[in-house]
Amino acid sequence: MNTIFFRIYLVLFAFTTQLLFAQEYPGGLSDGTLDINGNNVPVKIYSTTEMGDLTAFPDRAINNNVVVILNGSSLEPTYYNYAASALARFKDSKYQFFDKNFKLIDAPATQENVTTFKYAVKSAKPITDSDKVELETSFKIWDPSKGLHIGSFTLHFYSLMFVFAFGFGYVLMTRIFKIDNINQRYLEPLFTWTLIGTILGARLGHVIFYQPELFKEDFWSVFLPISTKNGFKFTGFSGLASHGATIALIFTTLYYSFKIIKKNPFWVYDRLGIVVALGGAFVRMGNFFNSEIVGKPADPNSPFALLFPQQSGEYGLTVPRYPSQLFEAVGYVLLFILLWILYRKTDKKYQQGWLFGLFFIILWAIRFFVEFLKEPQGDEFIQIGGLNTGQVLSIPFMIAGVVIMIISKKFKITPEENEKPEYIEKA
Repeated sequence: MNTIFFRIYLVLFAFTTQLLFAQEYPGGLSDGTLDINGNNVPVKIYSTTEMGDLTAFPDRAINNNVVVILNGSSLEPTYYNYAASALARFKDSKYQFFDKNFKLIDAPATQENVTTFKYAVKSAKPITDSDKVELETSFKIWDPSKGLHIGSFTLHFYSLMFVFAFGFGYVLMTRIFKIDNINQRYLEPLFTWTLIGTILGARLGHVIFYQPELFKEDFWSVFLPISTKNGFKFTGFSGLASHGATIALIFTTLYYSFKIIKKNPFWVYDRLGIVVALGGAFVRMGNFFNSEIVGKPADPNSPFALLFPQQSGEYGLTVPRYPSQLFEAVGYVLLFILLWILYRKTDKKYQQGWLFGLFFIILWAIRFFVEFLKEPQGDEFIQIGGLNTGQVLSIPFMIAGVVIMIISKKFKITPEENEKPEYIEKA
C-alpha cells in the first residue's frame, strides 16, 4: 500500500514540477531533428490552421532548416485555389514537399493530389527521392484524422464520442433502473430531456461565457451545427461548455423528477451523476481528437508533452503542450468508477443527494485544477484573483456539492421506499 501511495505522490510531484517549469519558446517554433540517411539535421517545426499565416510563413527570416506540417483542413479540394497559392509561395522559397511517409513529391499540386501534401521542408542541402527521411522529436506529435471517411461523408470522432457518451449512458442507466426496480418506461423521457439539456445548455453556455459575439456575427450557428459567417458550412456540434450543460441539466431533471417519475430530484441526480461522469470522459476524448481545449506549453522533454499541429491558430505557437483533455478524461473515468462502487457496494444511494454532492465536488475540482494547465478558451470575460472563467464558474458548483452532501442527511430513505411498488417493472 505504501508503494502505491509513493507512486501517486511521485506522479503529483512530477505533474506540479512540469507545471511550474514549463518552457518558453522564442519565435513560437518547436525543435526537432530530421534523420536523413542516418545523419541528424536540426530543424524548426511550424504548423498552423490559418491559411493567411501559412501563406505568409515562407517570407519569415529563419536561419534554420524548417519543417512545416501542412494541415488537411488547409488543403481541402474545396479551398484548392488558396492552397495552391500557399504551396506556390513555399516552392518559390525553395521548400520541398513530402507526403505523410516523407516520400518526396515532385509533381505539381492539383485539385486531385493536394491532400497528399503533408510536409514542406527547407534544408541547406536539397533532399533527393532516394533519401530516407524521418522526423524525430523529444515529444509526441498528435496529428490524427478527424473522423471516419465514408465516401464523401466524414463521421467526425468528436460527434462519435457524443454518440458513445449517450449510448453507454443509456445502457448504464438501464442497468441502474433494473437494480432499483424502476419501470423502464421512465427511462425514455429521462434520456430525451438529458439529451436536450446537454446539447442546448452546453452550446448556450459556451456562447454566453466564451463567445457572445456569435449572437451578432453568426446567430444560427448558436443553435444549429452550421456556420453561415463565410458561406454555408456544416460544422457538426462544437463549442460546448460543461458549465452550461450542468445548469440546463439541473432544470430539465427537475421537470423530469416532479412531472414524470415523481421522485425526489436528488434521487435522480445521484444516478445521473454516475452516467455524466462517464459521458464527460467521452466528450473530452472527442476534444482530444479535435485537438481543441489544448494545454499550455510544456517542456519538450516532459512525458506529457504533445504537439498539436491541428490546434486552432488563435494560440499562434507551434509548441508541445499538455494534453489537458486527457487529464480531464482520466479524472472523469476515475470519478465514474468511484461513484459506481459507492452506488453498488454501500448504502449511500439511500441517502438522497449524497452521491450527487460528492459528484459535484470531485468533478468541478478536477475541472478547477486542470484549468491551470489549459490555454484560455476564447475571451476570458470572468477573471478573479488570477483565476480564469472555467475556474471561477467551478467554485460555486463545488460549494453547492458540499451543501448538498450536508443536507442529504434529511433525505434518507429505506430500501423499501426506494423500490416503491408502483415503479416496479412488471413481468
